[in-house]
Amino acid sequence: MATLLEMRAITKEFPGVKALDQVSLSVEEGEIHALVGENGAGKSTLMKVLSGVYPHGSYSGDIVFDGQVQTFGSIRDSEAQGIIIIHQELALVPLLSVAENIYLGNERATRGVLDWRATRDGAAKLLARVGLKEHPDTPVGTLGLGKQQLIEIAKALSKDVRLLILDEPTSSLNENDSAQLLELLLEFKRQGVTSILITHKLNEISKVADTITVIRDGAAVSRLDCSQGISEEKIIRDMVGRSMDDRYPPRVDTATSEIAMQVRDWCVTHPIQNDRQVVKNVSFHVKKGEVLGIAGLMGAGRTELAMSLFGRSYGRNITGSVQIGGQDVDLSTVRRAINAGLAYATEDRKTYGLVLDQTIRRNVPLARLNGIANGIVIDRQKEAAVANQYRTRLNVKSSSIEQETINLSGGNQQKVVLSKWLFADPDVLILDEPTRGIDVGAKYEIYTVIRDLAASGKAVIVISSEMPELLGVTDRIYVMNEGAFVGEMPTSEASQEKIMATIIRSGDRK
Repeated sequence: MATLLEMRAITKEFPGVKALDQVSLSVEEGEIHALVGENGAGKSTLMKVLSGVYPHGSYSGDIVFDGQVQTFGSIRDSEAQGIIIIHQELALVPLLSVAENIYLGNERATRGVLDWRATRDGAAKLLARVGLKEHPDTPVGTLGLGKQQLIEIAKALSKDVRLLILDEPTSSLNENDSAQLLELLLEFKRQGVTSILITHKLNEISKVADTITVIRDGAAVSRLDCSQGISEEKIIRDMVGRSMDDRYPPRVDTATSEIAMQVRDWCVTHPIQNDRQVVKNVSFHVKKGEVLGIAGLMGAGRTELAMSLFGRSYGRNITGSVQIGGQDVDLSTVRRAINAGLAYATEDRKTYGLVLDQTIRRNVPLARLNGIANGIVIDRQKEAAVANQYRTRLNVKSSSIEQETINLSGGNQQKVVLSKWLFADPDVLILDEPTRGIDVGAKYEIYTVIRDLAASGKAVIVISSEMPELLGVTDRIYVMNEGAFVGEMPTSEASQEKIMATIIRSGDRK
């Protein structure tokens, strides 16, 4: 195969930080090339250099694409060469139609006038190519995340893509949607499209990748040929610089007999569709010192349940009762939920979990400002002390507490979110997809925090689409499907097959 892309000795520096240090990358035409590494290793920075987000002149080294040295000054320059990047956070406009989103910024027009027939016809062909049957006029906001991810790919295909870069494309998807997307990448490979796949899910790499480049601490440390058979242990060892024989902390039974939170007959209606109930008569409990898992497919209602409990942040016509510490509590607002001892770390850390343009110092104390205040005035020394304490405790990799959270890697952003809620000192902490888009090393650190919280007597509820994660970190699991709890089992008796069978049987009964 001919070499399509070479990045030669790329070095990129930010104030006080060398993000990339003489990184070289070679991608062959028609292959699926996996780019892996811990959060903050430099993967996304390297792809931003390639796609023109960081323009020529802001880094040293050369980009050679299709045999020509490139000097991209913007994303438009790289797209003109057929290099298309799909970021982890989808760039779709929910209120616009599928067709409008596919051609946004690349409109089908004649002499400045939109050609709606060409737009719809072109969109229909692209949708068929990615395996979607949706009408081009369907509003994107009405579709699930799996379909939205495929629409992003259709959008890339509309630009005559030669090199498709996907940054954590399956981080928000369930297993079925992930499998469909990976199969689509293999189909594109058969059609001659070259792909770079950034992912922390090592099982995906073994399914689709031809070659792997591992980046650690801003340097390329290995290039692996998958045709020779590569073990996950080898990839992890290169990523983190050490062996990880066990990906989960040792399980210790810390659950007590005392119930921390009891939820009874919880019902929630969709915020717009008044005739659609998204949470249906859910009752459950979690004990002090217990890590409780909630399993289910995408759209089962897990996040809707968590958000509706936390200050009624989601839904309408919410009914049911909640007790924390044996006492009825008022969770009608976020502030009242926090005061009652409940915390919720959202699955969408960038939108709801952090103030991205603020520093670590400002983000960590946000949920409990009275803990750093003298009366109504913030004590800046206390604020700094708290931020430094949790930066050290959770091993947040940053230049200092004065670094803005928008410039942190995904894993370190998640640690700041956890720091915020740990400082709030809740009795019950709900973690929604706590390790989404996070590497195996950072995952272990977060799992350790979860087990430590349980050991201290806190109740922790973990919502996760990764069943191995639930099986590795929880004590007991509820299974949710179509808005209802349909099964419960101790983790010691659970398996992926048993959880899926519970979901399927519950669907058959409806």
